[in-house]
Amino acid sequence: MSKAPSLADRLQKARAVSTPEVNDRAKRGLLAYLGAQSDAARAAADLADGTAATGIGRVALSGLAPKGLACTDGCAFCCILSGEDGGTITEAEAVALHEALAPLAGQPDGRAWHPKACPSLDPNTRSCRAYAARPMICRAYVSTDVEACKSVSEGQAAQGPGTLGPYHTYLAAIGLSRAALKGTKRVSTYALSRVAAAAVEGASLDEALAASRHKPTELDAELKRSKRDLLRT
Repeated sequence: MSKAPSLADRLQKARAVSTPEVNDRAKRGLLAYLGAQSDAARAAADLADGTAATGIGRVALSGLAPKGLACTDGCAFCCILSGEDGGTITEAEAVALHEALAPLAGQPDGRAWHPKACPSLDPNTRSCRAYAARPMICRAYVSTDVEACKSVSEGQAAQGPGTLGPYHTYLAAIGLSRAALKGTKRVSTYALSRVAAAAVEGASLDEALAASRHKPTELDAELKRSKRDLLRT
């Protein structure tokens, strides 16, 4: 009888929608993560809830030092969210975001400043009240031009804002984790703005996760958007 493939074996064969370079980078990160874990069950859980993908993304971000950024505390045009989603985040990020915002339930939030603003914002200072728990999409989105950010927030295309490379690696790592764990564990993603809104409106963690959980096709769509962005640059 043949031995069941290990998680590392399944990960080696996994594929995600991204460029070959980003896929390879994400896969190497995940394999290194697995290799550093002594508890196989814990390692699988970390892949499933996005802890591993988020860790890989944050480590990659910590090694960057972009120059000429216009980002400052209180400049929150990038926190005016398009649609009802606000960005794709992992379960681990959703849990951390809810934990940070739940104590603020009932207080005015970012939507008192702008109807489409992230609920994580303080409406007066426009500072993020969950800054330490902010997801990768927030950490990796930067700009060299405040006026361009304002234009983008108003639905106009402009040069200046953009997403740093580690975000794409993080997304690919989520896709690879889902492929490697197929049939054994569910890998879900969540809508950032819905998690934040549920938290400040007093919903429990379980309620917030249920209300903001994506259909599996949303991760596929986000990976395709990421790949298009990478190919354009």
